Amino acid sequence: MLPPFKNEPYVDFTQPEPRSKMLAALREVESQLGKSYPLVIGGRRIDTPEGIISVNPARPSQLIGSASRATPEHAELAVKTAYEAFPAWSRVPPEVRARYLVKVAAILRRRIYEFSAWMVYEVSKSWPEAYADTAEAIDFLEFYAREMIRLGGSHPTTFFPGEENEVFYIPLGVGAVISPWNFPLAIFCGMTASAMVSGNTVVAKPAEQSPIIAAKLFEALEEASIPPGVVNFLPGYGEDVGESLTGHPLVRFVSFTGSKDVGLHVYRRIATPVPGQKWLKRAILELGGKNAIIVDASADLDAAAEGVVAAAFGFQGQKCSACSRMIAHKDVYTAILNRVVERASKLTVGDPTDGATFMGAVIDADAQNKIVGYFEIGSEEGRLVLGGKVIPGEGFFIPPTVFADVEPGARIAQEEVFGPVLAVIRAENFDRALEIANGTDYGLTGGVFSNNREHLERSRSEFHVGNLYLNRKNTGALVDVQPFGGFNLSGTDSKAGGRDYLQLFLQGKAVSERQ
Repeated sequence: MLPPFKNEPYVDFTQPEPRSKMLAALREVESQLGKSYPLVIGGRRIDTPEGIISVNPARPSQLIGSASRATPEHAELAVKTAYEAFPAWSRVPPEVRARYLVKVAAILRRRIYEFSAWMVYEVSKSWPEAYADTAEAIDFLEFYAREMIRLGGSHPTTFFPGEENEVFYIPLGVGAVISPWNFPLAIFCGMTASAMVSGNTVVAKPAEQSPIIAAKLFEALEEASIPPGVVNFLPGYGEDVGESLTGHPLVRFVSFTGSKDVGLHVYRRIATPVPGQKWLKRAILELGGKNAIIVDASADLDAAAEGVVAAAFGFQGQKCSACSRMIAHKDVYTAILNRVVERASKLTVGDPTDGATFMGAVIDADAQNKIVGYFEIGSEEGRLVLGGKVIPGEGFFIPPTVFADVEPGARIAQEEVFGPVLAVIRAENFDRALEIANGTDYGLTGGVFSNNREHLERSRSEFHVGNLYLNRKNTGALVDVQPFGGFNLSGTDSKAGGRDYLQLFLQGKAVSERQ
């Protein structure tokens, strides 16, 4: 029997032992940079003529590695391979499938600094952000293993005389997992593990910006002896491989995390059955956000400023949960704005291989150019009080940027920037603050800093987001502590790391036998 689930603890990198272990891991990973990684379909490694090149965002001249680039033909092969592997894997007892996940978790735990170091290089995460990413991957594996054991077997039904009745859950079939680059280990791992432990087989396509850390996770899956064909590793581009997977008649579900626009395209694409498809595909979608933190007149302003800065600028604002709007009551507007600007101006921006760095580079040149475009928009729609210029140098560095006096309907207050840009909005009262907070197409995360009990209680029911945080930052959800997923156009409210999540990958079957 497995012990009760508990979250993987974090470490303090100001302490000598964690710091020395991370430095050693960075040196070890640096010695491995530049290698090539194949597709893996049914256990067979496939090298392709074209590769997906991964570079260090903080030092783009540094090659992290090259992943073989899949084609639609590879997608076809991978789906058929997964389809053929499904019958045998679906019959593996739930507790046995769970043990595979626990084994993978043990591998990651032993190599936690190494996996974290890969993310420092490949996606420019700071040491604490990278370590938290790896810890979350371990949490997903351990938690979903226990959840599958809980969901296995028969479930209670009401007794009916003369009959034996039972309900149990069975897997769906082949799933397409399409993961993002911003949590390249945790989300890729969680999406893949949840589908796999439920008895499904998977074709997993990591984001093209971060294929190497995904390849390293796939190596851990193989080390844990997961049978060939159960998970198939398929780096590729969304416009060809992604389209092939989402439109394939043998795919039963699509698990996608990414932008709103791409997610809506996926949703539309899978909504209509194609020839050869005899089921309705399921969509498990986690999309974007335009998340707000409200600071009311009674708030502890120092605590609020600390929470806003951490949520807005951690990992360069490249989190779907990031705070991109601060809505402040008019009586504390200037005071909280000044505190946020003061704290943000002291954040260190640079190469995250240096453990003192708080913010690394944004993911690539496209992201940098998009954010710069919002600098221009924000300068027209608000008052620039911090940042707003690209940091010179080789990497894709963007400073913490704050626009004040922004109107609620402005583009900078409505559109997801996915970068370290904060729009500050004034509210006349708490009613208006809630109205502004809810006034976007999204509904992912939100926060309220207040010492007014009435305002906190109203927020619980009236602040319409999937994850609401009171008197703390609105990022950093922990598995089974804050199950994560949003409302409205932020997704299908599929609560990753929650106790109902695996049922999205299962279907209930009722069996009745007359005695």
